[in-house]
Amino acid sequence: MTARTTPALPSGYRFATLAPDDWRQVLDLDAWSFPTSTTVEELLTLPSPLTWERTVGVFADVDDPEVPPVDGAVPTRADLVAVHSSYPFGSFPVPGATLPVAGLTWVCVHPGHRRRRLLTTMIGRHFADCRERGESVSALFAAEAAIYGRFGYGSAAHEMQYTIPRGAKLRDVPGAERHTVRIEHASRERHGELVAGLHIRAGANPTGHGAPVGTDGVHLNRPGWATRETPELQAAYWADPAFQRKDTESRRILIVELDGEPRGYATVNRQFNWEPTGPRGAVNIAEVVALDAAAARALWGVLTDLDLTTEVLPRFLATDDAIGHLLVDPRAAAPRSSDNLWVRVLDAGAALAGRRYAADLDVVLHLSDAQVPENTGRWHLRASAHQPAFCERTDAAPDLSLDIRELGTAYLGGVTLASLALAGLVTEHRSGALAAASTAFAWPVAPLSSWIF
Repeated sequence: MTARTTPALPSGYRFATLAPDDWRQVLDLDAWSFPTSTTVEELLTLPSPLTWERTVGVFADVDDPEVPPVDGAVPTRADLVAVHSSYPFGSFPVPGATLPVAGLTWVCVHPGHRRRRLLTTMIGRHFADCRERGESVSALFAAEAAIYGRFGYGSAAHEMQYTIPRGAKLRDVPGAERHTVRIEHASRERHGELVAGLHIRAGANPTGHGAPVGTDGVHLNRPGWATRETPELQAAYWADPAFQRKDTESRRILIVELDGEPRGYATVNRQFNWEPTGPRGAVNIAEVVALDAAAARALWGVLTDLDLTTEVLPRFLATDDAIGHLLVDPRAAAPRSSDNLWVRVLDAGAALAGRRYAADLDVVLHLSDAQVPENTGRWHLRASAHQPAFCERTDAAPDLSLDIRELGTAYLGGVTLASLALAGLVTEHRSGALAAASTAFAWPVAPLSSWIF
């Protein structure tokens, strides 16, 4: 890896690593970037999810007359005008393996300081920090889809959302009738370990079948299934303040069990309305996890038949989630898709060698990368199906050419290289290379993060 180069901020601004004492300023800046009716005083009652040593602010410099004021006042050295942070995902699932990945988050620029390249410089610093830490991939949720593509992030995972009518007919699954479902007030003290453990297990083996890692080498995990690895993320996940619920109840949890063993859960907030025709309630599902098909059928059977409700509103579901197949009339649930994770490859060699491939592969990729020139050039990628891969620089003629954004789009296995080629975003130089690489890069389990970071 070449020596680190950190982009320079425009005149009048400086970087500084933030600390817990800066939390109020961060929240105030976030409210400038993402307008909210919630006050900073209310937000201060919530636990911070941030890992502070990975949280970097941009401060305005009082000595530079070109720097615009904040709130009409002369800027001081205490004026925080931009910020970004990242979550340390030490075991982030990629196809067939895990890698250290940076979850870019809390990216904000004060509206009075836009169009001064602060965002561009922060992203450049984030890339440099990631490469220095050995994180070959960065992932994020994009508030605005048009922003991050220009920095080389590709839309790598999609989620399904439904409006499921109460009492929707579901297909039967053998063994589902042996499961029981209990419903309780959700609390970290009672359910924290259960939820964390089931969430990890569901991402590692989402089909409920197949051999564990280390036996036959096949590990059909769910790529992108980020876990809440830090104490700060765990604390933030379990916070359930009344001012954020609006007209819904406090958080409840449904736990599906088989012979007393937990096999899945769903966290929900019900919403109750009474209309002239009678009760019309909604079941808002924050997260639903099941270890196998029978547990999923038992859990969804209860979720879709709660009293005084008329619709069930899940989100953060994979495109291959069980409910899409269990619904007898999926059209009635108004299925719709939206983007989920965006992925940016920062060290092409390490990232390509760090995942597994669904088929044998021997291909030379020519990559272009405007932000990280170390990625630009030809890479020879060799792999046997579901076995460790090898990737190194080469002078050989390329089989495929693509930009780093398209590599990020295909990296988790949910978008095929062939589909990108149909849009003119991947170029084939050797006949057959596109089909072979598209098959190998694809993954049998759809990528997804079940929570937004």
